[in-house]
Amino acid sequence: MSATVIPLSVLPSVEFDAPLIRKLNQLGPRYTSYPTADRFSGAFGIADYERAVAGVRAKTEKRALSLYLHIPFCNTVCYYCGCNKIVTRDRSKAVTYLDYLKREVAMQGRLFAGMNQIEQLHFGGGTPTYLSDEQMDDLMAHLRRWFTFAPDAVGEYSIEIDPRTVSRERIHTLRRQGFNRLSLGVQDFDPVVQKAVNRIQPEQQTLDIIAAARAADFRSVSVDLIYGLPKQTLTTIGQTLDKVIAADPDRIAIYNYAHMPHLFKPQRRIAEEDLPDADTKLEMLFLCIRRLNEAAYIYIGMDHFAKPGDDLAVAQREGRLHRNFQGYSTHAEADLVSCGVSAISAIGPTYSQNVKTLDVYYDHIDRNELPVVRGIELKADDLLRRQLIQRLMCNFELSIADIAQTYQIDFASYFAPELEKLRVMQEDGLITLDEDWLRVTLKGRLLIRNICMTFDTYLNQKRAAEPEPLRYSKTI
Repeated sequence: MSATVIPLSVLPSVEFDAPLIRKLNQLGPRYTSYPTADRFSGAFGIADYERAVAGVRAKTEKRALSLYLHIPFCNTVCYYCGCNKIVTRDRSKAVTYLDYLKREVAMQGRLFAGMNQIEQLHFGGGTPTYLSDEQMDDLMAHLRRWFTFAPDAVGEYSIEIDPRTVSRERIHTLRRQGFNRLSLGVQDFDPVVQKAVNRIQPEQQTLDIIAAARAADFRSVSVDLIYGLPKQTLTTIGQTLDKVIAADPDRIAIYNYAHMPHLFKPQRRIAEEDLPDADTKLEMLFLCIRRLNEAAYIYIGMDHFAKPGDDLAVAQREGRLHRNFQGYSTHAEADLVSCGVSAISAIGPTYSQNVKTLDVYYDHIDRNELPVVRGIELKADDLLRRQLIQRLMCNFELSIADIAQTYQIDFASYFAPELEKLRVMQEDGLITLDEDWLRVTLKGRLLIRNICMTFDTYLNQKRAAEPEPLRYSKTI
């Protein structure tokens, strides 16, 4: 790889600077929330959640909701996976789980009665398509009993699928059940890489499912890839990119494999000597960016690319892009109601997370109480910093005057320590900064997490006393 800056001139949405990335790459949060989930406290409980819902109800303007359901089951374990999941072929476990999940949905439905319009639905996992057609029919009918869904043309209703668990017919059934977007994992088509991560997924099987989604009139198809996997090379990932781009998905997400076996047990089955080194991973990243650039995909941010006409790209151009626990979203500021084990809700100025194990989850539901185990209520400073981080993550720019006026602060005084750090970033070419605007440069976009970390009070307080925590992945 060249030691110089490599501009991507075909589509001016990002610029790759290998020396700068090597210099600044560090551990840091992904900012699906601020404060981040590791700041949640067990002192936040069910009563706090219910007060947050009451606060939303008291508002004159009633906004539509986003709804997330966590389906934790998988048939097999993928060694790279860091999700909260349960690997089992015992289908009776899903039967029991669905019974309790529906009871939680009913509890939430009662809480949000009269303000239960859903414009965004997401099924995540695990593997949501672990459920049978009949189970999904029943669950969707139950959701519609307790919530009102916007018309198909308005709502964004998505589901994550494992192509190995569905057929062409199942894809058409999912569309009939109300889903209009789907996301599917590919990671790498190379059979050697697939064997190394225990995810054997024939290429044609995946391409057939993408074609079926088109035939079923899904509005959006997204493909997930991972670079940095064991046995992966520039050749294998290049060949995978060729095939994925030819399949023409609306969105492509390219994630950096974060090897954290101390946190995720399945990763202990990956031999570290099989992993590409840091320089090779950087070359893989550049290859992915260059190829997607040439294929006219827009860099949305944080691993995500989309076609120029895709809703995410349009929302970004119009300043409507939002980021939450499911990634980038076009439904800015919608309160997020989440059901299932480990699911995280965002209601008003609060975040809350459900318990992480089935037995404890079932125990809460049997006591007729929501399974909230921890969370946080945001202070005024948290809300201000969350807004800053959201705007930078989504729009790559920040109006200093607008923030000062909205929050009634003197920006230069309030953020004096942060501005000192930002000036160093300006010298490195990550940002431009003046009295009116903070803008992220094309080369700074890949290091947006670093820039946002500047405003993270919790992270900076902790780092003053301790080294960076091992729970975070590298920013690139």
